[in-house]
Amino acid sequence: MGNKSDTPLGDLLLTPEEASTMAGRRGTQAAVLLALYGWPQEPGLIFTERRADLRRHAGEISFPGGRQDPEDEDLAATALREAQEEIALDPASVGLAGALPPVSTFVTGYRVHPFVGAVPPPGELELRPNPSEVETVLTFSLELLREGYEMRRLIRRGVPIHTPTYEVEGHLIWGATARILGDLLNRL
Repeated sequence: MGNKSDTPLGDLLLTPEEASTMAGRRGTQAAVLLALYGWPQEPGLIFTERRADLRRHAGEISFPGGRQDPEDEDLAATALREAQEEIALDPASVGLAGALPPVSTFVTGYRVHPFVGAVPPPGELELRPNPSEVETVLTFSLELLREGYEMRRLIRRGVPIHTPTYEVEGHLIWGATARILGDLLNRL
């Protein structure tokens, strides 16, 4: 068996149909895009840092994404639309490779459907943060993300939680984003 970088990306992921069979109907349906660049030689992911003054998830590091709109054809379309709205990522530059199992958020009650898409390297993309939602666009190599992994005890809304985290360049990734990222890193 060769190493995982010799395997086509889609073979390491679920199909969107497989992922949708895992979709619970509880919670608000949402989708995120794991925009993966540099696969397989020097892979990395694109994240957003949300504005500090937002009502929900203020200042958090996340994948581009959001709630499904009625006019979205499916949840993959939601992920692509949200990435375009949040960071100006052209859907035509994304090669959807597959999906990951949906993840529920504990506090906000979302059912988040992650989609993995291959994109050109960030230097070849014209990414622009939407100033109403996104403070900045971040790119981290999978190697740095793996090195930044640590289980931590965090206090959120007065409740202690034991959760996977990734700290990279002073940015803390936790919660549903960290759980989704952990699944992807395990598969790759």
